Amino acid sequence: MIARRWAAACATGLLTAGLVTGTASSASAAPENCSYQVNTQERWASSFCATGTGEHRIRVLQKHFLAEVGYIPIIGPWQPAGTVSFTTITPHTTVSAWVETR
Repeated sequence: MIARRWAAACATGLLTAGLVTGTASSASAAPENCSYQVNTQERWASSFCATGTGEHRIRVLQKHFLAEVGYIPIIGPWQPAGTVSFTTITPHTTVSAWVETR
């Protein structure tokens, strides 16, 4: 009886360890070789990352013409490396732009 319980406990432990090992996520590398463009005349911004397996998006910070309104954060959609993240921007003053990766 004790031997059966011991065998059952060992089998359960091995099965659980196998499931945990089998569900481990694969490693991913954050995108690299990234660049961005901001076109204030046509009012758009984009980012592109050439390598990596993660995602990236364009981020733009603009300042509203009315000081009391403050800053306008603009965020493009997450895109996999090798594709473009694109967003439109406002006619307000562009303070900064950058590429966010994950």
